[in-house]
Amino acid sequence: MAITPLARVVFWMTGTLLSFSVMAVSIRTLFATLNIFEILAIRNGTALIVLLALLIVRAELRPLVKPRRFGLHVLRNSLHYAAQFCWALGLNLLPLATVFALEFTMPAWTVLLAPWLLGERLTPSRLGVVILGLIGVLIILRPGLAEFKPATLLVLLAALGYAGIMIQTKMLTATETTFAIIFWMSVIQLPMALLGGDVLFFTKLGADHVLPVLGLGIAGLTSHYCLSNAFRAGDATLVVPLDFMRIPLIAVVGWLFYGEALDIFVFAGALVIITGVLWNLRAEATRLH
Repeated sequence: MAITPLARVVFWMTGTLLSFSVMAVSIRTLFATLNIFEILAIRNGTALIVLLALLIVRAELRPLVKPRRFGLHVLRNSLHYAAQFCWALGLNLLPLATVFALEFTMPAWTVLLAPWLLGERLTPSRLGVVILGLIGVLIILRPGLAEFKPATLLVLLAALGYAGIMIQTKMLTATETTFAIIFWMSVIQLPMALLGGDVLFFTKLGADHVLPVLGLGIAGLTSHYCLSNAFRAGDATLVVPLDFMRIPLIAVVGWLFYGEALDIFVFAGALVIITGVLWNLRAEATRLH
């Protein structure tokens, strides 16, 4: 039986969601020993080692690395580095579910920008999933009722940056291979990370850091591999709303690993978000058939 484009998007976005959750736990664990620059150096350095090893053993991958739009790679990765710096810092200052909820102001920007920058259709269900997603985020954050934390501004800034990254990733998939997008991400961002940390930071690591280092390095690679393939399989306005599913997932992760309270408002907001996602998936399935 043939795999539909919608099924491919769901498959790749599932990998994206799991990868980002593993990254969040790994970053929070490593933050007790390393600074943000050093943590990001691990992420990009590990990815680059894996990609270089693949280039050595698989000659057919070498032609895929050549960039056709290097300027867009530089722009995307400069913005991405700044956004992930803010996101990683927020992970250590706020509950995981709060960070992920704040981050989901990003799809609103993406869905609104995609029709003008990418020429994609803004269907009622795609607009509806964003509206329901933002309502869900407001339920979770309860602005005016819950205590304001300055760190939330960092995550909101990261969300704005991620919206630009989503649009640029979709642009790159038109001319660049997934391998090239990930390879140049690591090449461009690794020097940025090394500038702000101790070059010998790895001497601070012990045996208890092996799992979070591997988790950060591997998940940092698979998250963008899965995300790039999701964009290749479907429109940005279909891919991005699926990312809302990260909120209930990370709330459970925070509860299991850090004893963070399972706030009823998180799950109420998540229910609204999931309703929008399921509505959009059904509408997209109907449209594609």
